[in-house]
This record gives sequence, C-alpha cells and structure tokens, in this order.
Amino acid sequence: MAAALLTEDPVHLKNVPRVTDTHVMAQVLESIGAKCNGEGAITIDARGASAPRVPDDLGKRMRATILLLGALLGRFGSARLPRPGGDDIGARRVEQHLRGLRQMGATITESATELVAHADRLRGARIVFDLPTVTGTENILLAAVRAEGRTEIFNAAREPHVQDLCRLLCKMGVDIEGIGSNVLVVTGARELHGCRHRIGSDHIEVASFIGLAAVTGGDLTIEDAAVEHLRAIRHSFGRLGVSIEVVDGTSVRVPPDQELVVVDDLHDQIPKIDDGPWPMFPADLTSIAVAMATQAEGSVIVHEKMFENRLFFCDKLQLMGASITICD
Repeated sequence: MAAALLTEDPVHLKNVPRVTDTHVMAQVLESIGAKCNGEGAITIDARGASAPRVPDDLGKRMRATILLLGALLGRFGSARLPRPGGDDIGARRVEQHLRGLRQMGATITESATELVAHADRLRGARIVFDLPTVTGTENILLAAVRAEGRTEIFNAAREPHVQDLCRLLCKMGVDIEGIGSNVLVVTGARELHGCRHRIGSDHIEVASFIGLAAVTGGDLTIEDAAVEHLRAIRHSFGRLGVSIEVVDGTSVRVPPDQELVVVDDLHDQIPKIDDGPWPMFPADLTSIAVAMATQAEGSVIVHEKMFENRLFFCDKLQLMGASITICD
C-alpha cells in the first residue's frame, strides 16, 4: 500500500487482509490526498497525493507507517511522520533505516516524537545492514526505486513479504536483481506505472491457524497456504508433535485429535525452538510456539533471540497453570 504512493497511476491489490492495520493505512493514504477504494481487493490512486505529512493520531497506531518514510521521500523528496507505534516486544530501533536513507542523500531530523526527512534528489548507494531488517529493507527499496542510479543492499532481509514487494515494484517498472537473496540491486526509475498484483499468502497467519487447530483437536485444512514457505515452521512444530499434511501441493491439513508429544533430541536431550531471519523459524511465531507447548507432553526450550520483550506474556500463562521458566 505504501508503494502505491510511488506512481500517479492506480495500483490494484488483491488478497488484502481485512484487518485494522490495512484500514488504518488506507486512512493514512487518504489523509495525504490519495484515494483508496475497496476491501479485500483495493484500488489506490495516489495522483492527488500532495501532503507528505502523516497525521500523528494515525501514524502512532501501528508499526507499518515507518514504510511511508521511504515512499514519501521517493515521491515528494520530503516526509514527516510520528515515530511508529506497534506492539511492545522490544526496542525495535530504526537506525538502519535512517542510516541507509542518509547514505542516499536524505537529511533526517529526529526527535522523541517525530521524524522529518528531506532530499533534493535521492541517489543510489551501497548500503550494508548490521542485521537483516524486514521493514528496513522495504524502506530502502521504496526510496531506491525513484533514486538516481543503482542502489545495492547487502545483508537484505529475504522474507516472503520482502520478495513480494520486490515483485510488485518490478511490475511497476523497476529493475531489481537478486530477489530472494541477501543482496538486492535496484536500478532507479524516474517514472513508475500502475499495475495489478495479488498479495501472497502469509506464512505467519497460516502457522497461527495450524497452532490453533493443533491445540484444540480440530480437523483443519488451509487452502492456498504457500506451502513452500512453511519448511522451518513444519520442522519446529513437528518437535512439538504436531502432524501437518500437504494436500495437492498448495494446501495443508492439520488432522484432528493429535497427541502433541514433544520429540526429544538425541540421547533424550530437550529440543529447542529458536527464531532467526528467513529462512529460519519466524520470530513472530515464538509466542504461538509457547502457547502450543503448554498443551504438549514433555519439555521444550523456546529461545527468542530477536526481540527482548517478546516472551514477557508468559507470566499470564503461568497464572493459568503453565509450567514455564523464563531464563536470560
């Protein structure tokens, strides 16, 4: 949705989740002059966008508004937005976003409440991330597509939704090399055009439904499940004793009434589920794994390495009778 700001032509998106975040993003885009029509299938017409300023009340409601920084700089050469909101799972710093945009020629002023950016002309640069950051990679991509020359992003995030954004931008007329790898090379384009794009299935949502079915004993089939993105998830959930069947190569089925017995490692060692950047087990699913583990027989270590506050909800599960030890 942020990428639609980069062109004056309509952008048609299908398979858009009907969730609060997409509704808020639509309100944000409309507040700066774009038109958003539809639900589930959305058409965004940004030709009338003219105010590169995100309202505080909307911008603070979710994390994804940070992506407007790169898009607004790319389209208008300036941006002002409040510091992003979102769930409190850790520091979630944006230094890598800002450092990359500054390398491309942007001047960014920070305060405790807002980010103000300006660039007479963005220019391609060689950008190296300390850690692969999903929104950081997406932000630099959105700025780079309208920048002058080539932008090289090293240690780029490779998650399926980053790849999906790259494919959308290619449909809009941008040349991006290395999609799916940790090195992306973007050749800027002065003019982008509209397109039609179906957003891919979300492996985090699919896995959440798998966890729901496993702990309730339900018989669930999830269609259009992007099975190729579930390899690490199926492996880690399998350690909790969850059986997941692939149907016709596109759907997954969770059979009913599973025993959920933890599969120990060699020599009866306690198995570990730990998160990491793609293609490892997703950080957003460690909380799902913990909840599932409370319903499984046996012990498992869940190691959250990416967000220091992610597992602080475990005290509520302990109050409900879960046997959980939180370790540093």
